[in-house]
Formats: sequence, structure tokens, C-alpha cells
Amino acid sequence: MRRVLERLTADPEAGMSTAEYAVGTVAACAFAAVLYQVVTGDSVVAGLGALVARALATLA
Repeated sequence: MRRVLERLTADPEAGMSTAEYAVGTVAACAFAAVLYQVVTGDSVVAGLGALVARALATLA
């Protein structure tokens, strides 16, 4: 029991890596949401549609 208590009190910042991973995960999700909004915006969809139409017209 004493060894377990010593391990728990030896490093007071042992939980910091978990908190940093949580903040990084939230930031990555926020970036993904913004990127999704940009890619599914009207101008991007119209631009990609025009690009595909030009590529298909070139093949025909």
C-alpha cells in the first residue's frame, strides 16, 4: 500500500498529458468543423462542379 501511495504522490503533474490531449482533440474537432463548413460552402461546391464539368468536356 505504501508503494502505491508513493507512486501517486511522486509526480503531482501526472494528469497533465491527459488534459493536453483533451485540449488538442477539441481543437482538432473545431478545425474539422470549420473546414467542413468551408468545403461545403456554395462557392466551393460550384467551383468543384465547374472543374468536373470542364474535365468531362475535355474528354468528350
